Amino acid sequence: MAYTKANGNGRVFPVPAAVPGRFASEYSEVQTSRLHISLPLPSVLKNPFDVVDGPPSFTAGNPEEIAKLFPNLFGQPSAMLMPGDSSERLDKGLRIGVVLSGGQAPGGHNVISGIFDFLQRRTKGKSKLYGFRGGPIGIMKCKYVELTEDFIYPYRNQGGFDMICSGRDKIETPEQFKQAEETVRKLDLDGLVVIGGDDSNTNACLLAQNFRAKNMKTRVIGCPKTIDGDLKCKEVPASFGFDTACKLYAEMIGNVMKDARSTGKYYHFVRLMGRAASHITLECALETHPNIAIIGEEVAANKQTLKSVTGYITDIICKRSELGYNYGVILIPEGLIDFIPEVQQLIAELNEILAQDVVDKEGLWKKKLRRQSHELFEFLPEAIQEQLLLERDPHGNVQVAKIETENMLIQMVENELNERKQEYKYNGQFRGQSHFFGYEGRCGLPSNFDANYCYALGFAAGALLQSGKTGLISSVGNLAAPVEEWTVGGTALTSLMDVERRHGKFKPVIKKALVELEGAPFKKFASLRDDWALMNRYLSPGPVQFVGPTANMINQTLLLELGAQA
Repeated sequence: MAYTKANGNGRVFPVPAAVPGRFASEYSEVQTSRLHISLPLPSVLKNPFDVVDGPPSFTAGNPEEIAKLFPNLFGQPSAMLMPGDSSERLDKGLRIGVVLSGGQAPGGHNVISGIFDFLQRRTKGKSKLYGFRGGPIGIMKCKYVELTEDFIYPYRNQGGFDMICSGRDKIETPEQFKQAEETVRKLDLDGLVVIGGDDSNTNACLLAQNFRAKNMKTRVIGCPKTIDGDLKCKEVPASFGFDTACKLYAEMIGNVMKDARSTGKYYHFVRLMGRAASHITLECALETHPNIAIIGEEVAANKQTLKSVTGYITDIICKRSELGYNYGVILIPEGLIDFIPEVQQLIAELNEILAQDVVDKEGLWKKKLRRQSHELFEFLPEAIQEQLLLERDPHGNVQVAKIETENMLIQMVENELNERKQEYKYNGQFRGQSHFFGYEGRCGLPSNFDANYCYALGFAAGALLQSGKTGLISSVGNLAAPVEEWTVGGTALTSLMDVERRHGKFKPVIKKALVELEGAPFKKFASLRDDWALMNRYLSPGPVQFVGPTANMINQTLLLELGAQA
């Protein structure tokens, strides 16, 4: 079905068409209203512009290895769009492919809409845009659909990645690179836009290097996507989706805060997405003021043990009980156990054992653990022991999302409180409730910020490809200002790169941006958490707003970081 407007009342009705799409009956009034929003653009994108190169770029680490891995891209400058007139003369049509890669994030459809609208406006309808289905596998298998105005329309300002769907495949073997080459040649692509996180944009850089090394005309531009917020740097101040996801989680946290206060008898342990970084937990804490929020990076920096983390939580529960509060809200990052040094060591040893042996029911395999690791393993609740032994992911890592850290902490806190009861150090009542807020945040209707940001990122990607750039990630800055004042450009992907040693070889990786303990967001949190711990300063932000006084508010993390840079 395709879509058309009717009667001027903002409703959409299906009309027969040869393309698949969403059915109008699936749209709520809010979704329908979001379809018709005219999005603002930075002023530099609304007028003729020139693409101006900056100075040569550097790397995030290990420049010698990065230079070897990317000889055709290393050191290339980043670029900025500046008011000019050259874009008026570039009237030639382009053939562009786009792929969604990795996990979903609110706003992805607006990136595609931005690319499409740029091509329509700047090349007077002479261009074609192709969407690769199912992520990178769509490139390798040449599974694509032409993205027309009718096809794209029902996805504008909508959540999800279902326009063309996503996937986590990587293009990394010689055979897979050859498949990608065959696809872009078959479609005669001038450019490819990879919308993804750190792994996906590393892949984008490898594709750009491969195409340029073979003198192919296809150029590659990345776009920064991840709700985890760990793909960013000074030039790329935010990954899209983070703003919306945190607002969605904050609404749910606010709801359980009201439940806690209403019943007066539950401690809600809320695990939030973020395996490698605690940005979501920190942002949600700033938005809602929980009694406790554990920041993984601080745990790692202080070399805290699992017992000390448990003790910290238990101490606050005891102090609150003395004040008559036997309830509260505790936020935990998904990847907490990866930040605890002793747990990291245990996991490393388990990985080695599981790679070589079958875990026998008698437990003889445990003899291969070091004494400290064996004691820690036996200290853990049985359910967590079983989860630590689950099948590893394709990279050999523990599947952190399947480890119920919140339930582990509930059991461990309960055990410690029982010990304190026996010592007459605690006489309160403890009831733990566990939650995991994860996939719920990935496909919501994008906030006004993410809708506008993604649309500008898509326009920027189109502009960079039109100007002949490759190996850059679309970057939009000055985000605390009105949209018209946002800056637009592209940052060299190699400038974000470092290398890791894997299977005896150096592999390029975009360095994950962790919570900075000296950064403004964490410092603000640290200055307030003692008060939040004992007093009930709960904030309930409510649903994501699209109109009204709070609709255009950006997240606290970005606001504080940009304020610190000013």
